[in-house]
Amino acid sequence: MEHVVYHLNLVSGRYEFVSAAAAPIFGLSHQNLNDAGGDVFARHMLPDDFQMVRSHIADIAQAHPGQRVATTVEYRLSEPDGKLRHYHDSMLLDVGMDGYALSATGVAVDVSKRNEAELALKELDAQFRATMDAAQVGIFVLQNAKFRFANKFLLNAFGYAADEFIGLLGPLDTVVPEQHAMVAEQVRRRAAGEPGSPYEIKAVRKDGSVFPARIVGTPTTINGQPASVGTLIDISEQRAAESKIRELADFDALTGLPNRRLLRDRFAQMLAIAEREKTELALIFLDLDHFKRVNDSLGHSIGDDLLCAVAERLTTAIRKIDTLARLGGDEFILAMPGIPASAAAEVARRLLEICATPFMVAGHDLTVTPSLGISLYPRDGKDLEALLRNADTAMYKAKELGRNAFQFYSSDMNDATLEHLLMESSLRQGLNNDEFILHYQPLVCLKSGRIIGVEALIRWIHQDLGMIMPDRFIQVAEDTGLINPLGDWVLCEACRQSMVWQSAGLPAVTMAVNVAPVQFRQAGFVEQVAGALAASGLEARYLELELTERTVMHDAEINLGTLSALNRMGVDLSLDDFGTGYSSLAYLKRFPVGKLKIDRSFVRDLEVDQDDQAIASTIVLMGHNLRLNVLAEGVESASQLELLRKMGCDMAQGYYFSRPVPAEQMAELLREQPFMIKE
Repeated sequence: MEHVVYHLNLVSGRYEFVSAAAAPIFGLSHQNLNDAGGDVFARHMLPDDFQMVRSHIADIAQAHPGQRVATTVEYRLSEPDGKLRHYHDSMLLDVGMDGYALSATGVAVDVSKRNEAELALKELDAQFRATMDAAQVGIFVLQNAKFRFANKFLLNAFGYAADEFIGLLGPLDTVVPEQHAMVAEQVRRRAAGEPGSPYEIKAVRKDGSVFPARIVGTPTTINGQPASVGTLIDISEQRAAESKIRELADFDALTGLPNRRLLRDRFAQMLAIAEREKTELALIFLDLDHFKRVNDSLGHSIGDDLLCAVAERLTTAIRKIDTLARLGGDEFILAMPGIPASAAAEVARRLLEICATPFMVAGHDLTVTPSLGISLYPRDGKDLEALLRNADTAMYKAKELGRNAFQFYSSDMNDATLEHLLMESSLRQGLNNDEFILHYQPLVCLKSGRIIGVEALIRWIHQDLGMIMPDRFIQVAEDTGLINPLGDWVLCEACRQSMVWQSAGLPAVTMAVNVAPVQFRQAGFVEQVAGALAASGLEARYLELELTERTVMHDAEINLGTLSALNRMGVDLSLDDFGTGYSSLAYLKRFPVGKLKIDRSFVRDLEVDQDDQAIASTIVLMGHNLRLNVLAEGVESASQLELLRKMGCDMAQGYYFSRPVPAEQMAELLREQPFMIKE
């Protein structure tokens, strides 16, 4: 006898399969052996060995409930001729959840002669592989973090041939990178002999595609070395079914939009972020005007199709981070994180515009208008129910005022938003009509009294309102993105004017231009500066860009690259409003800036406020220690100037020298140099 392959049902005590090679051991025919039952081994096994085998199986089963466990055992059998033979039995035990073994599949090998055992083991491997390859789950053996065995199901699941996979790849080669740490820990635990619980992975096929799978691993030993046996189950169909269930639970069956339940979940996340980051959140309640007439006149089927068409069109007007939901009937909710009132009004206006075009539904040309109500977190409520209630109230207000319109919950917000929208419209028109000009204020050296630079300051000459100062429109320009074309115009015009003065024989001075945060962070800003210099012919050393502390400290590492590129170009850089932000000295010494500007808030009360004097003096000292020039803004009196000069401040600007003036007057100041400064 060489080896016996068997599958024994431990519950019924019967062999469901046993190879014919077992018959001579017990002096039975193969048919009689199948009929004999599992106790045939007990009758021929030495009593001590039989008790040992039973105890071993029971101990393994108790330690691994609900698992498939590989184990080995050796025992002695007495054959009919009285000869005693030693057998090595390799088995896989299927263990029930109650900790009792249900079945054993194994191979018993006569190891009385070692050379015969080696031959039997080779044939055993072939038999084992055939059995494993018939399984409808992936089966693998791991040792030293490599696959040492994989059945056909597993190889097919991953798309590899055996010679590409076995011995060459490990678990980390078959999962997405973000799961490497988790899988490596599971492999380590099995190698250490720890029993494992099922876990799920995102498995990666040879072609790079990903599928979900569940893994169960069990520690074992092979040739005396730690190893593990595991199974892999593809759970793609299970996940697809779960996704469909979630879809039915979270999405509106008619339009496919999120329903109230999913809206509540997503809004909770938006609210948590808004609370943590102190940002705003807008909610728009949209109701279709006279929608009931469509249902009553054309039927609910046409009404449903119209609702789907409206939902599809509304979706085109929102961002990916927004949530558009259908509450039921003709009511829709749009939740928008990080949106101030002005932006919410712009979205509402866009929703009105996209609904203005008639909808073609089942051959009918239908016009439907919406009424919208807007509520804002935290102003109008701090939870979903309050914001929904107040947005609903605002929506009914819009209906009362004539429908096809939007209203804020707060009346004063309506007034402010209306002013914002009018300002935005006028700004766009002003850009198209060239209504903007630049005024210039001199930057004066406190040692020589000479004008060594000018700051370009924008003014708006409105066709009806006259001159408008930047504090009334710059914020609107930043909110709407108009600051980019406006800032580009300022940069180009300032460079052009500087060359006009130089061409007229006036002293070449630095042209300082303020750069808004949005403008500085836009893609291609460095190229925009280079373009303005090239178009005007101005040398880069005569251009200075003024940025606030908050601008450069926001994403400091990224901004450092932009600042360095501008510096390499030859453009001077200065930090405006210094002392009001949150500069890190570690970054400040790395930024390639050449000048600090003391904010006017520290200069205004310089003669009477010792704290302002201390702050200004400290900024001057720090700037000089960092080899930077220091300029004071808002100088309006000789006493302020004298204090700054004694502190060692290098430059100043303010009404004491000149208000911002048009280009022609600035040219006269350049000709009349220098200013008289008292020693």
